Amino acid sequence: MARPNTREEIVQAGLKCLVEKGFNAVGVQDITDVAGVPKGSFYNHFDSKEALGLEIVERYGANQTRREILFDPAVPPLQRLRRHFDRITGLFVDSQFTRNCILGGFSSELANQSETIREGLRKLYGQWTKDLEATIAEAQASGEIANKTKAADIAAFLLDSYEGALLRARVERSRKPFDRFMKFAFGELLV
Repeated sequence: MARPNTREEIVQAGLKCLVEKGFNAVGVQDITDVAGVPKGSFYNHFDSKEALGLEIVERYGANQTRREILFDPAVPPLQRLRRHFDRITGLFVDSQFTRNCILGGFSSELANQSETIREGLRKLYGQWTKDLEATIAEAQASGEIANKTKAADIAAFLLDSYEGALLRARVERSRKPFDRFMKFAFGELLV
């Protein structure tokens, strides 16, 4: 029986390891052990751990679940925004705050270490902000959000604030930072 795609096994193992431990705490050997492939197989598919990290950032950015939630035409835009943040929060709460956010974790670990990954993260932040902006603008146009602040500014603020809440929730091992974010975002800003 043929093995599944070795490259994909390495990517999935890398994602698992990096989400659990962060980039700097994981070596290539850790990744290949989880993938169940020889270490040499890693280098047949990736020039470096940094190259794998960039692929993971790009895949994270291409996550269609986020976009499906934000752009579901059957759901009012403000409700989509809430569902979006509730879904992400649920991932971290369910992991008991041990899950590493690729975006936040890589940003804090690698922004000054890898120009390649920093640029990938910059693009990811930009796309995520644009997705939030589009949904916020739709909610403003429909009257669900009366706040006339530019949708782009609200979107950037929400993403910045959420990433900060996520980091604090991990440190405190508590959902309270998420609850504060949701209370302010949906009770004060997105009204």
